[in-house]
Amino acid sequence: MNEDIYQQIQDLQKDVEQKRENILALRKQLELEPVSDYTLKNHEGNDVLLSSLFDDRDELLIIHNMGKGCSYCTLWADGFNGFSLPLADRMPFVVISPDEPKVQKEFAESRGWKFKMLSAHDSTFIKDMGFEREPRKFWPGTSALIRKEGKIYRTSYDFFGPGDPYCSVWHFFDLFPKGVNDWKPKFNYA
Repeated sequence: MNEDIYQQIQDLQKDVEQKRENILALRKQLELEPVSDYTLKNHEGNDVLLSSLFDDRDELLIIHNMGKGCSYCTLWADGFNGFSLPLADRMPFVVISPDEPKVQKEFAESRGWKFKMLSAHDSTFIKDMGFEREPRKFWPGTSALIRKEGKIYRTSYDFFGPGDPYCSVWHFFDLFPKGVNDWKPKFNYA
């Protein structure tokens, strides 16, 4: 009986992988979206141009984080902390939140986050990128940016939520009969 069920699972996983391949193919067909060279703030409150984040490369991964008040975004950022070295090796990446620089700095230090963070406080960046649907109502997600002929473009974006492919803990929970079992992320697990 288990072999039969495992075979069904394997067949469905092949279907999911094919759907994923279809999504990737569609993303490659998307038109480039021009992105302005926004001014963001580092933890000291200094201006940082979006264009400077590319360093000498032509790709940039942006993580749209809702900020200190969201335990779900904190969970995702905790995970990115573990992936910061491989991500940065492949392309520059930065986590951007609406929190003021000082708030962002204190929270990042309390979590032990080692990746680059910038504040979009007092900027239209989050809204213009589609991650603020109503005033002060933010959505978490990611944007893939490229630099081409001196201009910045977004090639694709996606939103975050429980069970998405960007936070692996949900998939580990799904292996058990009770699944997530009403679990919710916390700011402290002690």
